[in-house]
Amino acid sequence: MTSPRPTAVYERDGALFQPSGLARGPWDERAQHGGAPAALLAHLAEEATGPAFALARLTFELTRPVPIAPLTVRIDSGRARTARRLRLEIEHEGLVIGRAVALMIRRTAVEVPATPDRRLTPAPAQCRAGFETPGMPAGESFHHEAMEIRVARGSTRAAGPAAAWFRLRMPLLAGIENTATVRAVAAADFGNGISWVLPADDFLFANTDLTVYLHRAPEGEWIGLDSETITGADGIGLNSSTLYDSHGRIGVAHQNLLIRPR
Repeated sequence: MTSPRPTAVYERDGALFQPSGLARGPWDERAQHGGAPAALLAHLAEEATGPAFALARLTFELTRPVPIAPLTVRIDSGRARTARRLRLEIEHEGLVIGRAVALMIRRTAVEVPATPDRRLTPAPAQCRAGFETPGMPAGESFHHEAMEIRVARGSTRAAGPAAAWFRLRMPLLAGIENTATVRAVAAADFGNGISWVLPADDFLFANTDLTVYLHRAPEGEWIGLDSETITGADGIGLNSSTLYDSHGRIGVAHQNLLIRPR
């Protein structure tokens, strides 16, 4: 008998988070895509602080590949009134495999001048090209099935800067609706996938970390990334992305890259 197709990226069982194959990344079939655990940490940071706080920054250190295996997350939450820092650790069988700091800022109504903002164009409805980076595996994975991707500018089939729209096709956590913050963080880890310099057939360029800054929560299901990757001759790279929704910019994301020949 074939196993039923997963309907969420993670199932929660008490303190355990069980990833499905939809969390799988492109570099190792046993390891998760960085966007999946990053989005999980964003969800848990929101859950720990409540709706009065908004995620302003998430810095996620991927100290080891995150396996497709049961995980626990330890949270140490501060008690500051306006800017609260949460320290989160992902563990597998007692071993810490990822650390993060989430900066949560209390929401406060502030009158600001109305100014036009840059938008990422064309809009998702006008984009037809999909994510087809050479060397990236297809099948049950975060980048192929959990996320819908529409290229807006450039091409993921060729080296150089590119821009694309991203939409989570299914819940990150079974039975829980994706929040705007979860959608933004899940997409933010794709910068080095859509904008690459070296071909994935010949090189590994996995990110060792992810930092996401959000100056407002996105509106709508689609998150846009306008990305550029820079690589050095010493095996170190950097990807920088500007994040958008349909109304304009919502933040930025940065990734350090570990570059190695396959």
